[in-house]
Amino acid sequence: MTTTKKTTTKKAAAKPAAAKKAPAKAAAKAPAKVAAKPKAAAKPKAASKPVVTPEQRYCMIQEAAYYIAERHGFNGDSAYFWSLAEAEIDAKLK
Repeated sequence: MTTTKKTTTKKAAAKPAAAKKAPAKAAAKAPAKVAAKPKAAAKPKAASKPVVTPEQRYCMIQEAAYYIAERHGFNGDSAYFWSLAEAEIDAKLK
């Protein structure tokens, strides 16, 4: 058993020396490879539209219709104010 331990110890001592040499060689070769390969240009991502749920859209229209009706002194047809608000919100979301 002691013979096996000595052999393992010797192999373990030999490996770190080889490992120390390998990174130095790899480090010397690495810059040459990086310089030889041009990197592909990164494509910028297109700005995506924020996703608005139907419930959020409804609340936005509801609030806009209130402010439109307020500007008109709350005199008039609520369906007319609602349609104006829908057009306003749809234009902003597109």
